[in-house]
Amino acid sequence: MKENQVLSKNVGIWIRVSSEDQAKGESPTHHLERAKAYAIARGWTVKEVYDLAGVSGKSVKDHPEAKRMLSDVKRGHINGLIFSKLARLARNTKELLEFSDYFRDHNADLISISETIDTSTPAGRLFFTIIAAMATWEREEIADRQKASILVRAKLGKTINGMAPYGYQWKDRKLIVQPDEAPIRRKAYELFLQYKRKGTVAKLLNAAGHRVRKGALWSDTQVKRTLSDTSAKGVYYFNRVRKNGSWKGTEKPEEEWGRVECEPIVSPELWNQVNLIMEEQLKSWKKPGKVPLHIFGNLTWCQCGGKMYARSDSPKYHCRKCNRKIPTADLEAIFREELHAFFGSRDKIAAHLDEAKRHIAEKEQALAAVQRQVQKVRDEMRQTHQLYLDGQVTPQGFGQFYKPAEERLNQLVAELPKLEAEVARLKVNDVSGEEVLSEAWTLYEQWPKLAREQKQKIAEAIVEKIVIGEGEIDLTLSYMPTSEELCKSQQQMAPATG
Repeated sequence: MKENQVLSKNVGIWIRVSSEDQAKGESPTHHLERAKAYAIARGWTVKEVYDLAGVSGKSVKDHPEAKRMLSDVKRGHINGLIFSKLARLARNTKELLEFSDYFRDHNADLISISETIDTSTPAGRLFFTIIAAMATWEREEIADRQKASILVRAKLGKTINGMAPYGYQWKDRKLIVQPDEAPIRRKAYELFLQYKRKGTVAKLLNAAGHRVRKGALWSDTQVKRTLSDTSAKGVYYFNRVRKNGSWKGTEKPEEEWGRVECEPIVSPELWNQVNLIMEEQLKSWKKPGKVPLHIFGNLTWCQCGGKMYARSDSPKYHCRKCNRKIPTADLEAIFREELHAFFGSRDKIAAHLDEAKRHIAEKEQALAAVQRQVQKVRDEMRQTHQLYLDGQVTPQGFGQFYKPAEERLNQLVAELPKLEAEVARLKVNDVSGEEVLSEAWTLYEQWPKLAREQKQKIAEAIVEKIVIGEGEIDLTLSYMPTSEELCKSQQQMAPATG
């Protein structure tokens, strides 16, 4: 999105300056003025200021100002938060991603001036999306290693953590029958074989006064889980599921499962008979399938101008206007290679990065000049004051020298945050191309391991539009110049470099 296309935004300013930073001269007022200047430069309206000056980072989430800020985001009072640096908002990556998820869920943006991260821009969203995707992948890798260690512990005869299945208990590192629960579990198999309805089994168990382990009533879901667990026939499997969220999960390959033998509660024949009935019931009653989440569903267009869609019953993107088609798998493979080629070729983006860096360098030079002037005026004022204390300057002379210097200092100090905000704005637009290149290489390597939802979020953050033509694909990235613009730029530069 171009700068003149940025919509008006209501923002809050987050001020948290530690006592140590205040001792170094970083006053809350300075941070506030810089944030206000940044908002003005972006054409945004400052609605709230959240002042946590001097508050320790350990208690930020429980601070009343933090709760007020989150409440304002939730009710839509503000849809953006400006702060000086990430460390002032969250202490670690986990908390940062929690804030990022909260703001994304409520269509709000996070704007860090020092790190030049602004999720109101496509590149800023890319930054957070890649970090979140990589963090999720790393968490899954860690979880896999932890689960693998469980299997090793089981083989070594060490204690296995976790709750024992209904009807059993852990004792002396072994899974043994729990005498109060085992009869109820056995009765559940018998009732299901008689009535063939999980809901009926639950009602009959509840009517008989039986409860699940924590005292709650039986439900058809609890009955199904209990009946399908293989521990009842003498084999308990663990490390079977990889969690994808707070309760969702996908089953791992069987070779990764752990196995513990135990005393059976029912015969293998009865267990198999019950589970075969449940399996047949599931086949006869098919749940409506979910609409597939296609990675480029909202981004793909045909060269003829028509929108391309991928139907739930077809693995292809299809243009109804001209009947052009492309397999979803092929488009994903091409996208990955295009992403690698685009970011991997520095020649393609060198002109863009050089021009951006030139503007940033000019502004940084102007900022450094003002900072030097501020220091110079302060030194002169300090010298004048010392001369006055030493009796070498009269009160009248002191006023003649000191007051103009003080006035100039106030003007320079007022200009300082405006320049800082302008430098930050340019860096946000540039969004640190070198870091993006590095992240893109990592993204290319890890792409096959990412979940479909993660790929879709990354594609939406990176891509503005994909146009499918006859034997060619035009890929436009949302935070970089288009291929056509890059070609024009290189053509214009060719005579000068020649």
